Amino acid sequence: MSLKLKGDFIDNLPKIYGLYTGGFLIFVLLMALLEKNGVGADTIGILFVGFTIVIYAAIGWLSRTMQVDAYYVAGRQVPPVFNGMATAADWMSGASFVAMAGGIYMGGHAYLAFVVGWTGGYVLVAVLMAPYLRKFGCYTVPDFVGTRYGGNTARLLAVLVLVIASFTYVTAQINATGTIASRALQIPFEMGVWFGLLGILLCSMLGGMRAVTWTQVAQYIVLIIAYIVPVIWMSNKQGFGIMPQLAYGDAVARITELEATVGLGTLAKVAAPVDFPGLKALATAHNAPGDGMAAWKFVTLAACMMLGTASLPHILMRYFTTKSVRAARNSVAWSLFFIFLLYFTAPALATFTKLQILDPSLATSIIGKSIESVMALEWIQKWHEVKMVAIVDANRDGILQLNEFFMRADIVVLATPEIAGLPYVISGLVAAGGMAAAMSTADGLLLAIANALSHDLYYKVIDPKAETKKRLIVARVLLIVIGGLGAFVASMKLTGILGAVAWAFCFAMSGLFFPLVLGVWWKRANRAGAIAGMAVGLGVGTWYLYMVKWGGMTPWIGLDHLRFGIVGASASLIAMVVVSLMTKEPDAETQAMVDEIRIPKGETVLGSH
Repeated sequence: MSLKLKGDFIDNLPKIYGLYTGGFLIFVLLMALLEKNGVGADTIGILFVGFTIVIYAAIGWLSRTMQVDAYYVAGRQVPPVFNGMATAADWMSGASFVAMAGGIYMGGHAYLAFVVGWTGGYVLVAVLMAPYLRKFGCYTVPDFVGTRYGGNTARLLAVLVLVIASFTYVTAQINATGTIASRALQIPFEMGVWFGLLGILLCSMLGGMRAVTWTQVAQYIVLIIAYIVPVIWMSNKQGFGIMPQLAYGDAVARITELEATVGLGTLAKVAAPVDFPGLKALATAHNAPGDGMAAWKFVTLAACMMLGTASLPHILMRYFTTKSVRAARNSVAWSLFFIFLLYFTAPALATFTKLQILDPSLATSIIGKSIESVMALEWIQKWHEVKMVAIVDANRDGILQLNEFFMRADIVVLATPEIAGLPYVISGLVAAGGMAAAMSTADGLLLAIANALSHDLYYKVIDPKAETKKRLIVARVLLIVIGGLGAFVASMKLTGILGAVAWAFCFAMSGLFFPLVLGVWWKRANRAGAIAGMAVGLGVGTWYLYMVKWGGMTPWIGLDHLRFGIVGASASLIAMVVVSLMTKEPDAETQAMVDEIRIPKGETVLGSH
């Protein structure tokens, strides 16, 4: 199969990916047969993760290119449906796949702010950004900033914001690959992050955006199958039918009844073992009664996720790959559809998993059972070995209480098939899906950083006469270096997956949201204003994060370290508007260019680079 971007390949995409999906399902059935015939769970886990990574690496190899247009924007030939799938995979990070249901499981409805914000962010992308950036015809987000406002200072500031936001985000994805690899391959987390990085680089290094695009389509197919199958299976097994997304309300009611019987919210606090970092007790899942501050925190977190989504360079880059402005707009609609399939399922997964643990009528429940029998369970032993689960008999009665069971929120999705007593082949499938989700986002993020540094820093500023071959070699070297740094930082476990993601979104919105939006929608926005907006927004946001997280400062009106983007973006808007109005307006040519960007048809403004 040739992956050269010519008519034959594009025309045959449905057939090619149809065959790929069929082949993957056959592989799953083969693994089920192996399990039935006595092949061990560890072997099946290794085969699942290994097989899928080999497939992605093969696509990356077949998509290798030395053409600048193909490397940076996939030749601008990606059809809307497939770009929607690739964007959904790019978006459906380890945070969405691995950590989202875990956050809802541990923290309840408050964590739905992530879902609301991330989904709503795509509305902003569709209305304010994607079609117009595609009409502009740029390769990268700093490319738009540098050309719209003029001068290298604005371009370099945009590169700085992109690198900080994307690097923070990519450490979360490598964290997720390490979590999955450590369990599936029975290796330490610190080794798992490097294994995950190797797979990520194999997908993206040789073919750039072209390789990443076709790999991400393949990864989306794996991750959505892996996410939905266990939830449907659990829902049916618990008697709620095969439409868990519509039936989990009854399961929530059952959990509420059970929580009352085990005294949730009234139990004494028990500390997690100090050598098991990041674990939380199931009892912390109790939601305090809603009040004004809780509602404010929900709204502000959702706002950070919305504005952050519309500012993330690796997402906006995906819409540079379509054939036309109209195709870019259609791609956003398809992206939302494919993302909705997973987000609509996440609360159901969290609910049914919690029920599996709490409900004494289910054979898999553990609360209220003897600690000896619970510790004998294979899934408890396996996750305990990699320090993701712990049990503390605080009152020494030998019975497992709700506040004596500790689990890392990041493993809820990965552990669900084992908790529910499903065949291990489903665990292998989920591990492969989680790896696909984390790898696809990491691919896009590393590419966004490397492309911005190679195109906007090296080619546009340092060596404008660089030959194509030299430019692409620089991009690939940067990809390896940045990936290695990301794996090193992820191995230090500085924060959880969702925490790192929230920071990335806040950095992006602090520095880029208003310079991008006003660059399209306010002709009066000028170079000095954009520079002020990016510098002040990023500076104030970073200062606020440091002071709230490590400096001992009390958060302003509930804006904690997960919401510092509100402070940064507000400062960015004020600085950009004030400085733009105090300085000379852009020249007539720039204002005419902005008018042209807003026309959703016709030739791109920049044409070819």
